[in-house]
Amino acid sequence: MAGITLDAGALIGLDRNDRRIVALLARAAELGAPVVIPASVLAQAIRQPERQARLSRFVRQPGTSVVPLDRVDSVRVGRLLASTGTSDVVDAHVVVCAQRARTSVATSDVGDIASLDSTLTLVEV
Repeated sequence: MAGITLDAGALIGLDRNDRRIVALLARAAELGAPVVIPASVLAQAIRQPERQARLSRFVRQPGTSVVPLDRVDSVRVGRLLASTGTSDVVDAHVVVCAQRARTSVATSDVGDIASLDSTLTLVEV
């Protein structure tokens, strides 16, 4: 595994202790593979950090990177949306992060992510 980029569905699964995402993340940790969380995804998934202890701890772990939606990525996201005729900024940010990090994507929206980049390796969660 070269690493994994998480979408909101994956973070929600982690927060709910979903076995599939917990096993996937345990495997990544075992292999020392990077875990990428676009900041836009974190914003979708975290609502009450004081009650989401598992998720709050996870985002602070070594090997987990929270990637901001900065000026450069904003332009890449906008261009990707324009080229695909889609409008979901968060999904496009997931794709941009995965492309740059050369990771797979753990997603609950396989169709949406695939419509943005059909070459990515997708793991349905």
